[in-house]
Amino acid sequence: MKRRIAILGSTGSIGTQALDVISRHPSLLSAEVLTANSNASLLIEQAIKHQVNSVVIADETKYDTVFNALDKHGIKVFCGEESISQAACGSNIDMVLTAMVGFSGLKPTIEAIKSGKAIALACCSRVHCNETGHGTPGSHHSGRFRTFSNFPMPSRGTLCS
Repeated sequence: MKRRIAILGSTGSIGTQALDVISRHPSLLSAEVLTANSNASLLIEQAIKHQVNSVVIADETKYDTVFNALDKHGIKVFCGEESISQAACGSNIDMVLTAMVGFSGLKPTIEAIKSGKAIALACCSRVHCNETGHGTPGSHHSGRFRTFSNFPMPSRGTLCS
């Protein structure tokens, strides 16, 4: 059975690599939904190449550009952060790959989990938020340190992820 994938953050490094893997295994995988923050030109190129069902551009000022390029290909176009969450929950999606930067991927990932989708997380930074819901400063290594700071650490060894 072919797995239908939504890639949240398709224009980034992880998203482009995922599309490469999907294109190498067309009998097993298909890209159904692609999302991007603001890279409209690459999102358009990816959508046409992979013949996706729909795309979401988070930057609402780029909606017209994306719509005008993809409408003639029969590709549905949406915009805004809320649309990313909705796209992740579509009935045409089996798995959601969250490859968005930092905290922005948290809500659509939670919504996809609630709707029963299989989840592939491409970045651990999603889980490093303080009690106010804001991301911790610094790198993901700093986030790991802060996450585990209340646990006793061994005197030797390395914390690995």
